[in-house]
Amino acid sequence: MTSGGSGYRAGRRQARRLDIDNGLVEMNHGAGGRAMADLIDLLFRQAFDNPLLNQANDQALFEVDAGRMVVTTDSFVISPLFFPGGNIGSLAVHGTVNDLAMGGARPLYLTAGFILEEGLPLKDLAAIVEAMAEAARESGVQIVTGDTKVVERGKGDGVFINTAGVGRVLDGVTVSGELARAGDKVLVSGTIGDHGVAIMSRRKGLQFETALVSDSASLNRLVQRMAEAGGGGLRVLRDPTRGGLAATLNEIAAQSSVGIRLREDALPVRPEVRGACELLGLDPLNVANEGKLIAIVDADQSEAILAAMRQDPNGTDAAIVGEVIDDAMGLVRMVTAIGGERVIDWLHGEQLPRIC
Repeated sequence: MTSGGSGYRAGRRQARRLDIDNGLVEMNHGAGGRAMADLIDLLFRQAFDNPLLNQANDQALFEVDAGRMVVTTDSFVISPLFFPGGNIGSLAVHGTVNDLAMGGARPLYLTAGFILEEGLPLKDLAAIVEAMAEAARESGVQIVTGDTKVVERGKGDGVFINTAGVGRVLDGVTVSGELARAGDKVLVSGTIGDHGVAIMSRRKGLQFETALVSDSASLNRLVQRMAEAGGGGLRVLRDPTRGGLAATLNEIAAQSSVGIRLREDALPVRPEVRGACELLGLDPLNVANEGKLIAIVDADQSEAILAAMRQDPNGTDAAIVGEVIDDAMGLVRMVTAIGGERVIDWLHGEQLPRIC
């Protein structure tokens, strides 16, 4: 985590102590001077500690194995910053790791850029940073460089985080949105809509008989299990975040020039999610997820891949929910529980702003 071009190196001076419990983010925490160096050294560097980060340059120098690499970037502006099942910090790691994993890659390194608002309690920032560090450890990735900026009070909504990540594609795996073929099976890794409804419940004050939390999680180890079970049978991997399952499947259908048919009775949806959606007039297919994936796989290997998914903690509720079909119109359709059929269209408009 560099100090934004100041050339700061660890060990050049004795760092002062930050008052994490009572202090607030100040404009001088982004000014490139001693206060910024203290923030970086005592908060970010301690939490994200690793040899590449400790190079303390404005970039991280690392070697890569021969093979295919993937790179991604994302920004996180979720409101509220803390939600049932996580916070903006853990979400930033999970989201970036998952974007790499959906390319069939083993994530290696992440960057993290923070836009902090003047007045943010340092204890909140510390909790966010520690959640990021813990999520990175659990995901097996390192946060190797970053940046910190501070904006005036009222212009940043607490904290925004930008991340980027690089990873190496697993051997024998080639996945892309245009590879779906008629006859392929459609799999989901678990219950849909958990994240979106958890955020809505916090914003709208909804109460449920059971605790509903975000599904935010890293899926790279789940993808590795799937690859080991049938890597050659993997066609498409996607995480259905904003727009939910409906938007993601429509995107795949358009890329591959195919149709997709789902079975309503096969879709895993928690009763409290279904109930909340009925109350709010929403369709669970349109609700965001942050710890689920969609897989389009060769039919002959679908059962083996499904069995591997169910062995992973993030895939215990995995299910085959449909198939890819020939369709010149490229529609996503669903066979309803009563035997009818309806078209599943893209979401029109913003269902819930600031979901990730």
